Amino acid sequence: MEQNDTTTIEMSAMEIHKVAPPPHKTTLQKLKTRLKETFFPDDPLRQFKGQPLKKKLILGAQYVFPILEWGPNYSLKLLKSDIVSGLTIASLAIPQGISYAKLANLPPIVGLYSSFVPPLVYAVLGSSRDLAVGPVSIASLVLGSMLREVVSPTKDPILFLQLAFSSTFFAGLFQASLGFLRLGFIIDFLSKATLIGFMAGAAIIVSLQQLKSLLGITNFTKQMGIIPVLSSVFHRTNEWSWQTILMGFCFLVFLLLTRHISIRKPKLFWISAGAPLLSVIISTLLVFALKAQKHGISVIGELQKGLNPVSWNMLHLHGSYLVLVIKTGIVTGILSLTEGIAVGRTFAALKNYQVDGNKEMIAIGLMNIVGSSTSCYVTTGTSFSRSAVNHNAGSKTAVSNIVMAVTIMVTLLFLMPLFKYTPNVILGAIIVTAVIGLIDISAAYQIWKIDKFDFIVLLCAFFGVIFISVQNGLAIAVGISIFKVLLQITRPKTVLLGNIPGTRIYRNLDHYKEALSVPGFLILSIEAPINFANTTYLKERISRWMEEYESGETKKQSELRYVVLDLSAVSAIDTSGISLFKDLRMVLEKKSLELVLVNPIGEVLEKLQRADDTKDMMGPDCLFLTVGEAVASLSTTIKYQIPTHV
Repeated sequence: MEQNDTTTIEMSAMEIHKVAPPPHKTTLQKLKTRLKETFFPDDPLRQFKGQPLKKKLILGAQYVFPILEWGPNYSLKLLKSDIVSGLTIASLAIPQGISYAKLANLPPIVGLYSSFVPPLVYAVLGSSRDLAVGPVSIASLVLGSMLREVVSPTKDPILFLQLAFSSTFFAGLFQASLGFLRLGFIIDFLSKATLIGFMAGAAIIVSLQQLKSLLGITNFTKQMGIIPVLSSVFHRTNEWSWQTILMGFCFLVFLLLTRHISIRKPKLFWISAGAPLLSVIISTLLVFALKAQKHGISVIGELQKGLNPVSWNMLHLHGSYLVLVIKTGIVTGILSLTEGIAVGRTFAALKNYQVDGNKEMIAIGLMNIVGSSTSCYVTTGTSFSRSAVNHNAGSKTAVSNIVMAVTIMVTLLFLMPLFKYTPNVILGAIIVTAVIGLIDISAAYQIWKIDKFDFIVLLCAFFGVIFISVQNGLAIAVGISIFKVLLQITRPKTVLLGNIPGTRIYRNLDHYKEALSVPGFLILSIEAPINFANTTYLKERISRWMEEYESGETKKQSELRYVVLDLSAVSAIDTSGISLFKDLRMVLEKKSLELVLVNPIGEVLEKLQRADDTKDMMGPDCLFLTVGEAVASLSTTIKYQIPTHV
């Protein structure tokens, strides 16, 4: 090689490593691995390996019914703790159950029914020790608003109740199906930003809806948007009741104060836990003693005694309302499932045990299917506040849910007449206090700092809920989140790499200002899977990099000889991606340039090998393990000055 006025780069005895092909696997083996990672990432059958038949049967029974796992070791000491926590959450579940049922436009008694049967089912099938089971505000709001768009709960209460039970059935069927088919990844489309924005918007809508009870308004709008709600409030000032406002304000301040105390001092959790029931008792006594129901304060009225009546004959599984109840069931099912699993996993992490997401889906789904046949509406693992009370009260196992259910049973059998004079304003105050914790400003601020696009998703969910509707706001946010994912797929990140002086390390030139481009080389890193959705973009983007090289300052140093593609971050490729490399190679050959591939991994390398019939793309001068080795090896063919730091 001539070296008259030029010098070539020093190889410094650098060893060039061969790119090893992946181990051979049959198509069946690949399919098996892919399906296992998709549907069984937790490998639920690993505990059965190497076990005798009897042990396998026991483990199988424990897997299906987690109560068989901890039940045999249950002790009196654990029972004492569970009784305390069960009674504590029951004191919270009774007023909240009645309140959430009214939020869903259902008879208050249905809220108590929903706090009796589902917790018993979950205690047998659920895997969380801390989750308190019952109706929740968001699912109640969505269920009531979606059904009320078609059927009036006041003009046709029986049909409305039937549709609520039917929606609960389909919610449970959907949830259980996700668990059985191991499709839990579907709920992952509800991103954190989506949920925070949705919950905050829904909390505001729920709170504004309670102005009807807090102000004593009788004729209130049926719409859920913030504008019609506020318009209804200020156009009905003649219906405002000062007695109702005074009582509501006093008890709302009391409830918020007890909540604040419990947040500041978690050991005093029992203060906020008992405050709702204490408010119900005191307000009921006041109304009864002062006969306030005759002076503008509306009350719940008579509630029938007795346990859950059978409702399987009320399910609408066909007919004109089928689409409505399926849609309502799926939306409320996803929301309740997401909330229940998130809360369950949070407390499991605190106590260092595992919560199986798929088992939770099955447990929550089956308890809703059973609930729909026993006069219950959509239930799940309740909000963080009630489960936190259960956790702080010393809950050890799911027996706390059984204790709560037994307490609800006693209430249903003997104490229902006591709620006759309970004012509706107290239920509104309880709901406002419960949902205000869903507004997480600090989490929203963190999202703003970390990812502005996610913050836009959060705002879309928030404003969509308060200005349009609950379900449409959620749909808009999910749609934008999916658009973000599609944008990342169709517009993969491609960066220009340069050498860090004194090393063989190559990094992003925009990121590492000390990095220098290598004359004669266009080194690019593709940081996403390559598929049919982005091959056109990648081809155009690489062409632009080449044009910029040939028209920029680098052209003055040397002519372009090699286009090096670092494929280390390309985890997958399809036939369109393979065609991209073939087309790119043909285009470069016409310009007397060479295409060099660096570190294709796994299936990418395997597919490239299968497609390279002529061995053009996989030759020794076209395939390298690292960018450093590629530059060091190929630089020997370039006859112009190259910095010796490479």
